[in-house]
Amino acid sequence: MSKEEEKNKEVAAEENMATEQTAEETTETVEEVSNEEKLENDLAVEKDKFLRLFAEFENYKRRTSKERVELFKTAGQDIMVSMLPVLDDFDRALNEISKTEDKELFKGVELINNKLRNTLQGKGLEAVEAKAGDVFDADLHEAITQIPAPSDDLKGKIVDVIEKGYKLGERVIRHPKVIVGQ
Repeated sequence: MSKEEEKNKEVAAEENMATEQTAEETTETVEEVSNEEKLENDLAVEKDKFLRLFAEFENYKRRTSKERVELFKTAGQDIMVSMLPVLDDFDRALNEISKTEDKELFKGVELINNKLRNTLQGKGLEAVEAKAGDVFDADLHEAITQIPAPSDDLKGKIVDVIEKGYKLGERVIRHPKVIVGQ
C-alpha cells in the first residue's frame, strides 16, 4: 500500500472515531435531556399528590373542627329532651296552683320552676315561640290537627298551642304542637 492510501485509511479511521464520539455524545445528551424531562415529570406528579393530600387534610381539619363545635353545642341534647316533660309538668302545676287560694305554694313552685328554666337556658335551651294567631310554618311547627277556623283571619294560622316547642342552640329539639285553622 502506498503512503497515500495509508494516510487515507488513517484519516478515515479518525473520522470514524470522531463520528462515533459525536454519536455517543449525542446519545448521552439525549439521555440527559430525557432523564431531566422524566425527573421534571416525576416532580410535577409528586407536587400534585402533595397538594391534593394537603388540601384533603385541611378539609378534614375543618370538618372535624366544625363537628366538634356542633357536638359541644348539642352535647346535652339527650338530657334536655328528657327534661322537657318536667317543664311541661311545671307549667300545668303552675296553672292549677294559680287557681287556688294558696299564694305561698304558688310562689314556692314558681321559684323552683324559674330556677330550673334559668339553669336550662344557661345551657342553651330556648322556647320556640308559638301563639294563637301566628302564621303556621311547617318547618317550625307540628300540626296535630286542623279545625274549621273560628274566623276568616285565622285560616292557615295557629288556633291553639297544645305543647310548647324548644330548641337547643339553633337546632329544634321539639317542635311546638299546634292546632291549625282551615
